[in-house]
Amino acid sequence: MKILFIGDIVGKPGRRAVRELLPEVVKDHDVDFIIANCENAAAGFGVTKDIVEELFRYNIDVLTSGNHIWDKKEVVDFLEDYENLLRPANYPDPNPGWGTVVMPAVSGENIGVINLEGRVFMRPLDCPFKKAKEETEKLKTRAKIIFVDMHAEATSEKRALGWFLDGQVTAVVGTHTHVQTADEEVLPNGTAYITDVGMTGPFDSVIGIKTGTILEKFLTQIPNRFDVAKKDIRLQGVIVDADEKTGKSRGIQRISIKLNDRQGEP
Repeated sequence: MKILFIGDIVGKPGRRAVRELLPEVVKDHDVDFIIANCENAAAGFGVTKDIVEELFRYNIDVLTSGNHIWDKKEVVDFLEDYENLLRPANYPDPNPGWGTVVMPAVSGENIGVINLEGRVFMRPLDCPFKKAKEETEKLKTRAKIIFVDMHAEATSEKRALGWFLDGQVTAVVGTHTHVQTADEEVLPNGTAYITDVGMTGPFDSVIGIKTGTILEKFLTQIPNRFDVAKKDIRLQGVIVDADEKTGKSRGIQRISIKLNDRQGEP
């Protein structure tokens, strides 16, 4: 079974990349199930209900997120309307929404998805390692294939979680930093791992935001408006080849596809 994870979708350019490139990826790689991180899909910060509906129309099965899931205040009003729109599972109760889900692939095979957020250089949330273990044990009663989105800043924390869950889940993939890493591998006990799957959006930018704006912030330290860039649009992610019988991974492949026509147009 082939599972596609799409890296952080940034603004309108990222959504355009998904709309125009996803069908080609699904066809070329025989993809059975699609997961995407959506926390930057609304102008780079947060997500709206209309955008959630838009992304689901592109045949994405599960949307994960991270610290920016709360950036649009309206999210608390619709987060629980979608069982397959996740926020990190290690946020304390009684936050709205869910951190895990089990969904069927086109073949009928159940896929479990866990969304976590790291704590190094981020919020002091509940322990993602303990939460990962707890949720994995629950999901194993319903699904052999379990996919983990570890939304975190520090490479060490993501890497540690990969080793911690090796052999217990199908894949641990990192999100949040928007820079695709070249360390994809299947760990010794069968868990696919990559530190960061990358970004889906404009690459003529600083992780999706207009370069001039970011440079001004670094040079002056004065808060200013962050606008999503428009050019050099790409779709990045990974495709994991999962064994339906064992729940282990047979392989993991990075993808980075450039949208060549009419770059920068809305």
